Amino acid sequence: MKEPRGKGDRGPGVPEAVPRALQFLWAELGPETMDRVWIFPPLVSGRTESGLLAVSRYVDSEDPDRRALLTLPYGAERSGKGLTVDRTLEEQGEAPLDRFPRVMEGVVHRTESDLGEPVELIVEGTEERLAAFLSEFDPGLLDPDLPPLHRGEAIESEAADGDEVPDPESGDNPWLEAPAARATETGEAPATDDDPFDLYASESAS
Repeated sequence: MKEPRGKGDRGPGVPEAVPRALQFLWAELGPETMDRVWIFPPLVSGRTESGLLAVSRYVDSEDPDRRALLTLPYGAERSGKGLTVDRTLEEQGEAPLDRFPRVMEGVVHRTESDLGEPVELIVEGTEERLAAFLSEFDPGLLDPDLPPLHRGEAIESEAADGDEVPDPESGDNPWLEAPAARATETGEAPATDDDPFDLYASESAS
């Protein structure tokens, strides 16, 4: 999978950061609860990077189109002492599904660094799809202590609901969209006490 990269990157960053963040979401939430994942281009300086993933999660509601919004900001550094990754998963609120493209568009507009739009992963509660995304990374970048335990194990299983699992080597992944679709109607972002995207605002201002 082509990882989103911001303009003016300075250095290699931390290639392990994004795939391990996806593994962390797998372990913490379970693919069956995840509808979409948005991976925003990270801020890179040398062998450090900070970034953000956002997740729309299914909720127990009478409205089938309602989703919870969760964010996973992370900071990662590769030094002579090894790899360090700090991340915090936070729930920001709930909103109708059709509001989420507008929320993600707002993140892009909040940053002054012109990092670009996010890559959108279409999970739709399917373990095989998330495994397919992860299989596109070099297996050496994955955390051996987080799922999936074996690269390709989930992909080789039968795809849910008769879906055909794409060949990871083909570069043709029908469950990958970049950039995220823009909203076609107006609406407010899910109300939260704190701005979940302060990461970019604070970094770009420095």
